[in-house]
Amino acid sequence: MNKYRFHRPVMTGEVCRCLAHRSDGIYVDCTVGGGGHARALFLVLSGKARLVGIDRDPDALDAARGWLDPFRSRLTLIQGSFSDIDRILDSLQITQVSGILCDLGVSSRQLDTPHRGFSFREDGPLDMRMDPGQTLSAGQVINTFPERELADILYRYGEERKSRRIARSIVRYREKKPVETTGELAGIIRRALGWSRGKIDPATRSFQAIRIFVNHELEELRNALEKVPALLEPGGKIVILSYHSLEDRQVKTFFRGDSRLVVETKKPILTGNNEIKENPRSRSARLRVARKAPVPEGEKP
Repeated sequence: MNKYRFHRPVMTGEVCRCLAHRSDGIYVDCTVGGGGHARALFLVLSGKARLVGIDRDPDALDAARGWLDPFRSRLTLIQGSFSDIDRILDSLQITQVSGILCDLGVSSRQLDTPHRGFSFREDGPLDMRMDPGQTLSAGQVINTFPERELADILYRYGEERKSRRIARSIVRYREKKPVETTGELAGIIRRALGWSRGKIDPATRSFQAIRIFVNHELEELRNALEKVPALLEPGGKIVILSYHSLEDRQVKTFFRGDSRLVVETKKPILTGNNEIKENPRSRSARLRVARKAPVPEGEKP
């Protein structure tokens, strides 16, 4: 049985090396998933360290509770959005933390569970909600949004240059019947663009775009980043794993543009070849690190 029952964490060694600078600190895993990174952190930190894990997905939190049970006395798990990190920490009476980790994107478990509707590898309902309790789903977007808005979503969040052709094909299809499954949507896109097996599936960019839009992923990231510097103690670290250029650019720009942060990675840390062989999904990962600058002498922290 795979020990990572929910999701195989990416670059675990690098994350711990970059993040765990204070052995007895308080750390926040903003996207705790099944708890893989959190467990690795507990194993390198002292028995005085504390960790807060946040995730929108209740299935992920259930998996994390089991995987992190040996550390339950020092663990707090919260269902919520990481853009609410300030309110979550305030509710726990925590003012500053030693480190914050964000592992962005979708988990292996979400991709491999057909009824969640994240992937076209197996047919499932058009859902894609990280939080099953939220209202907007991929099915609503695909079946109700105007053609122009669909095209804009595919172009903006998937960098799909043929977005208008795809949107037109979706609208023509749904005039006859609703698009109900991931397989149907993938088929529409493939027929619109053509597909030679062996090449990257032409539906990949569109599925990414719809998922990002449905879950407000870039807005969530932007809102969270704006709150991070104030929540870090001087010398505290922020480590972010991103998986596509839109996220990575946003992280890079923010790190370089905030005077409270010192960038520790001029270029992102990439996944090693051995890890890619064991976990091909890790190949697109980009890890960036920044730390909170010390408070200048004479100024209040």
